[in-house]
Amino acid sequence: MVRAQCAFCGVIAGAGAQHVLDEPEVVAFLDHAPLIKGHVLVVPREHIETFDDLPPRLIVPLFSAVQRVSRAFPRVLGADGSYTAINTRVSQSVPHLHVHVVPRRKGDGLFRGGMVWIRRRYADDEAAQLAARLREAIAASRAAG
Repeated sequence: MVRAQCAFCGVIAGAGAQHVLDEPEVVAFLDHAPLIKGHVLVVPREHIETFDDLPPRLIVPLFSAVQRVSRAFPRVLGADGSYTAINTRVSQSVPHLHVHVVPRRKGDGLFRGGMVWIRRRYADDEAAQLAARLREAIAASRAAG
């Protein structure tokens, strides 16, 4: 079920985001205000408000996609690893389940002085180019097995 007033349902329908993965049950796209460039949101295609509401049938498709996004970061971005997080109600800015997958590098400053979220912006065509590179790497990892 898609909800017209939901920002992520709009993105799933094709409204203004750089998609990196598009599958029958799951969609992933670049966060428009990334913590670190390459920050991806992985969402179920179906409108599900919180992690607590996620039906068991979607656990494997959702987290398989999260894992493939994370695995693409070292190859595409030179990342050392990733940070993966889900907010459930508290600090959940969009009431549609979404998993944050953020590329990490040693010393990147993501958690300096505690958990401080400093959002960044992409340059004009930077998001489209990065999304294309991530799509390629994710597709290649899926084909490899």
